Amino acid sequence: MFEAARALEPVFQEQSKTFFWHGMLENYAVDEEAYLRELMVLAESNAAEQKATAETAADLIRLAPDQSPELLSQQFVLGQDIGKALENAGECLRKGCSYSFDMLAESAVTASDAARHFARYEEAILTAGPQSRWGKKTRPLSVSLKLSALHPRFDVSQQERVFADLYPILCDLVACARGQGVAITLDAEDMDRFELTLQLFEKVYYSPVAEGWNGLGVAIQAYSKRALPALCWLNKLAKEQGDEIPVRLVKGAYWDAEIKHAQQLGISSYPVFTRKEGTDTSYLACLRFLLSDYTKGGLFPQLATHNAHTVASVLVMSSSKDRRLELQRLHGMGDALYDSILKRFDYPVRIYAPVGGHEELPPYLVRRLLENGASTSFVHRLAGSETPVEVLTKDPVQELGTYPSLGNDLIPLPPLLYGSERTNAKGWNLAITADREKFVAGLRQWWGHEWQAGPIIGGKTFLGGCSEAVLSPNNGEPIGERFGLELENLESALEQALCGFVGWCDCPAAERADAVQGFADAIEAHRCELVALCSQETGLPIRSVIEDLRNTVDLCRYYASQSRSRFGHSVALPGPTGETNELYMEGRGVFLCVSPAGSPMSVFCGQIVAALLAGNTVLAESSGQSSLLAHRLVELMLAAGIPENAIHLLPGHRDFVGSTLVPDPRIAGVTFTGSAQVARRINRLLAEREGACAPLVAEIGGQNAMIADSSAVPEQVVRDALESAFSSAGQGCSALRVLFLPEDIADQTERLIAGALNDVCVGNSTRLSTDVGPMVDADAKSRFERYLEVLERDARLIGKSPMPVVDAAGHFVAPSAWEIKSLKYLKNECFGPILHVIRYRSDDLDGVINQINSLGNGLTLGIQSRSESTAAYIEKRVRAGNTYINRDQAAAVAGVQPCGGEGLSGADPKAGGPNYLLRFAAERTRTINTTAMGGNASLLSLGI
Repeated sequence: MFEAARALEPVFQEQSKTFFWHGMLENYAVDEEAYLRELMVLAESNAAEQKATAETAADLIRLAPDQSPELLSQQFVLGQDIGKALENAGECLRKGCSYSFDMLAESAVTASDAARHFARYEEAILTAGPQSRWGKKTRPLSVSLKLSALHPRFDVSQQERVFADLYPILCDLVACARGQGVAITLDAEDMDRFELTLQLFEKVYYSPVAEGWNGLGVAIQAYSKRALPALCWLNKLAKEQGDEIPVRLVKGAYWDAEIKHAQQLGISSYPVFTRKEGTDTSYLACLRFLLSDYTKGGLFPQLATHNAHTVASVLVMSSSKDRRLELQRLHGMGDALYDSILKRFDYPVRIYAPVGGHEELPPYLVRRLLENGASTSFVHRLAGSETPVEVLTKDPVQELGTYPSLGNDLIPLPPLLYGSERTNAKGWNLAITADREKFVAGLRQWWGHEWQAGPIIGGKTFLGGCSEAVLSPNNGEPIGERFGLELENLESALEQALCGFVGWCDCPAAERADAVQGFADAIEAHRCELVALCSQETGLPIRSVIEDLRNTVDLCRYYASQSRSRFGHSVALPGPTGETNELYMEGRGVFLCVSPAGSPMSVFCGQIVAALLAGNTVLAESSGQSSLLAHRLVELMLAAGIPENAIHLLPGHRDFVGSTLVPDPRIAGVTFTGSAQVARRINRLLAEREGACAPLVAEIGGQNAMIADSSAVPEQVVRDALESAFSSAGQGCSALRVLFLPEDIADQTERLIAGALNDVCVGNSTRLSTDVGPMVDADAKSRFERYLEVLERDARLIGKSPMPVVDAAGHFVAPSAWEIKSLKYLKNECFGPILHVIRYRSDDLDGVINQINSLGNGLTLGIQSRSESTAAYIEKRVRAGNTYINRDQAAAVAGVQPCGGEGLSGADPKAGGPNYLLRFAAERTRTINTTAMGGNASLLSLGI
């Protein structure tokens, strides 16, 4: 943890630039309570300063009584283009204000988007140049650059490419700005891009185009736990180079998104502070450092805030300092407050002004409304006339100290997201150096390792049958050896499972749950090995494997929690006096669990642990393409305490295992995930056999669709559609197959799809930069290529990813998108990296719904719409088990998005849902006539 309390100590500031860089890296998600105690020491004011700040803040509020913005009617954008913006800025420029122009732009989806944004930035610089002035009391106009708008893959996973492409682009813009007398600021984005932004800043700052110039700055967000160490690093950078760095210190704009992202990742804590007072304390600590003598000549403070107490803190703290600084506000906010500052104080004021048309405005406007509508917002509280001035001028450091917990205890830490029920699965944030380096170091020890797999029966591995090398789909290199299954293995496994059933079924539900909990913990303890093995054996990219592993852990813990509450005790039923009536559940017998390679850990383990927790014993048939992984997982189950006669692994050819075991009346049930063709075959075999009826718990894929309407944002549609279609190389049951586009946005969206496909990284699945790995085996590749031949004849190609130089022995195919006329074209399921697009008239939404429903499938549905009523209309009428609105449909989380389809996609309780375990159980009732012993004591006790 960064020692914030020592930031103003001479010895501490004598540390090297590298020291502060590492301090910044390690501070990503440190313990909030401990770190805030460090910051409070630095941020706290003495009594005189507190009094002066409160009085100054009160004066500012009284002098600016009308500063509250009318959020819904006021114009938040200065102009639709830079020319109009400069024209509208005239009055404030004459008052002495300066401007920073934010050319509104969402992150680039394609290279052509990035080129268009570059042209807008360049135009803004060239247009603003003649009006930009450098002087003793005036600061030049500036342009804020959003780096993700200048590169379609501004992501740490593509770091080498980003540096190669974006560095010369930034140098061109800096050279242009310097020539025009316009300053440049690299704007703040999400925390995952923070390190990459600072690295690019450093490279450009050291370049000849910026050397000797004081106009290249960067924005720092105070809600980040890395803000202060980043400032210390920037200061060292400036002192080393010799040029002053303007630093725009802001509170932060993406707080809610950062909270959600950390929860989804399952990391230990949050990268941002969870209380408003925590952010304000961090801001004051950063302010104190920025105004210190250490930063003089190194950092130029640009202090952005609309909070009167924060502004007053700036004025009071700086009053005794011989420092130049600048105050900043947003266009459309705090006008009266800053007008009073211009009149009373000799500080320059800069207005951060968005520039753009109506298409770019909605995301920005929504963000402003959310920020200022929040109950903790200063602007919101100021708008309430009942809010006393004393409340508005309270010292945030003192306010923070009044809480029993410095972190917000109403926001659970990511590991505690699900409360006492279960722990959230651990994850890594691979965009963060500290996490990534630990992760890569853990993987490194498993590269080159070779595993063995064979049948596991009665806790013993059988390696006596025929063996074959397991070759990686990445390059055909051996990663292990697989021993085959023989007929006598099947009979032995079934007999032992039958013998083990009574003991396991009688085992208390809590003990069964403990064993599965132990298995989940074992997965996390061996996660580097499992990720390395899975990626090499199945060809799934690293990020997809991590997601699958975390889903597996979540499923185990969720099902274990469900089993504790649903099994192991009876439920009393109402009835007449003199008898007790109870219902309880127990296992059915031996379950055969058959799984695919698409989700090699979560589906394989989810089916098994669900059957086990219900009290069944299990014969697990693993996919031939993930047999090494399945073997290792069953080993971990046994080590966690699941009995040797309760779980048996049968890795073999699916036809061999299925045709032998499914018809056997000793099998009490079958669970299957995969294609509709195989599911129908299993269903027929179960129906035709002698003996008791056995349940088939099936999750089947289908022609999963996404519907966009005319209000949808094309860039968002493309991001979510490509993620849904191409993660896991499109081989998962829930992968998106068909995107429906209304004609009025179809051309634009298809252009974006084609451009985005150009930037998809196809390659070896073990590389962090890979988006799409190989097909799982040669047969899958061959089937897919035959299907592509049909598309080349009958459909129109929208776009295809370029194929890099890959190993000839690998099973790679290029992701592609094709326009087809209707769903009737898709006669069979196609597993692979492909997206079909169908255009429709906007007035024929019901026709699209009917097309989808006529297929009879119904697993996942995506909806892209900014109209809540339209989204609700579609969701209600399309027969799909899982609907995802304005997001991707690539993954489901246990207990959060239970996964299961309707119709031909399965009709059983959803995997990862509250009713799934019940499908594996038999219900029994018990009635006891208590009066048989001679009387009804309970009734008699009530009196006669």
